Amino acid sequence: MATDSDVSISQIDTQFDRLSVASEESSVRCSMDHENNQADEEFISEWGFRLKDLYRLALRFNKEKEGKALSLSYQDKLRFVSLAKQVSVGKFNPDTSSPLGVLDVIGRDRRLAWQSLGDMSTEDAMINFVELLDSRCNLFRPFVQAHKADLENRRKLHEEEEAKIREEEERRRVEETMKMRDVEERQRLEEHKRQIQEALNQQTYGQFKAYVEQHFPDDPVLQEKLLKQLQEEHYNQYMEQLAAERKVEDAALQTPPVVSNGTIVHTQDTYIGDEQPLLSYPDSQHYQSDNDGSIPTVISTASMWTRKDVKEFKESIRKEGGDSIIRVGHGETVTVRVPTNDEGTCLFWEFATDHYDIGFGIYFEWTKSPTNQVSVHVSESEDEEDYNNDDDDDDEDDDELAARYRGDVERGGPGPDPNRPALSVIIPVYRRDCQDRVFAGSHAYPGTGVYLLKFDNSYSLWRSKTLYYRVYYTR
Repeated sequence: MATDSDVSISQIDTQFDRLSVASEESSVRCSMDHENNQADEEFISEWGFRLKDLYRLALRFNKEKEGKALSLSYQDKLRFVSLAKQVSVGKFNPDTSSPLGVLDVIGRDRRLAWQSLGDMSTEDAMINFVELLDSRCNLFRPFVQAHKADLENRRKLHEEEEAKIREEEERRRVEETMKMRDVEERQRLEEHKRQIQEALNQQTYGQFKAYVEQHFPDDPVLQEKLLKQLQEEHYNQYMEQLAAERKVEDAALQTPPVVSNGTIVHTQDTYIGDEQPLLSYPDSQHYQSDNDGSIPTVISTASMWTRKDVKEFKESIRKEGGDSIIRVGHGETVTVRVPTNDEGTCLFWEFATDHYDIGFGIYFEWTKSPTNQVSVHVSESEDEEDYNNDDDDDDEDDDELAARYRGDVERGGPGPDPNRPALSVIIPVYRRDCQDRVFAGSHAYPGTGVYLLKFDNSYSLWRSKTLYYRVYYTR
């Protein structure tokens, strides 16, 4: 039968060995989570631990260091055992204690020491145990301090690790948010692009369809391929035009108006990119006193695109013969007059040159042509009938010529000729690199009249240009 003589500090401490290191680490973090009595506050201030946690460390130190760094007298050992029993069991009770053997002297001494504690509380027993151990071994306090420092370091490492985890989670969250925003922005742009392309395709499908059917009448595959190419080219040119218009608008906001004779005059010219108009043609409102309803207020925008089959195009024009090959001399402007046809609703054009570029633009003359025949007119740059503004003409500057057609009385302009047909600008004259690409386009009839296709070489003082062109109408 087990007796009190078999009980030692090691055996008493077995129940405390079940406490994990985690419970020891939580002692510092949880010290403020519980209501501390006065003793706890004192021990936290002196030792850095609550009394209960400090007592556990004292039991651990006693168990590990007894007989090594801790040398105790017989009376001290009895004292430590009795205090440990008082903490773990409570007050000595002879009714519940097992009987001692006749020769069990050590067990009797331990029981007497335990009995001598009387009604000592658990808290006082722990305090006495810690104070006795501290007085008997000067290594106990450094042991507690080292343990405290270790717990503090582990706590800091744990907090740093948690901070890193939070930062990493925050970084991933931000990256995911940015990725989602990028995806949403790309989807929005794609949807915006799709909507613009659908709107443009609806406007030009009939024109492009007729165009590709004429070029590849028996090949649906090539028709579909060319149709997609034309639609994509039209979209790109439309976006470039929008960008150029924004650029012009921004420049206009930054450019102050010109003050002339006390009157603010805003500039009217619009430039696309680095291009500048070769000719300055006023629009239709400068040629008529009022609009009688025969000229629409809004004229549809022309569609333009380019192709790379320059050699094939020129060869086909040569085979067709006729007047589709024109030599435009230096300083000259060729006007191809194409009347609207009662059987058509849309005009198509294609052109290219040899070696050098040429200016090109389209205007619409609101007049009824007596014939449906296409005619070609060649004029010098100073020919007034072409409304040409020659940069090399020193007799009158741009402002004076513009004033003449705008009817600016202050500048001496005679005003618009009432007998002259109204003229609308469809495409301003700009230099085109048509020696490298075939320039093509279409425009829905705005009404009855004559299209004026202007091929301008007035800016060239020495070179003549060979022009290859084709015009036709479709329903």
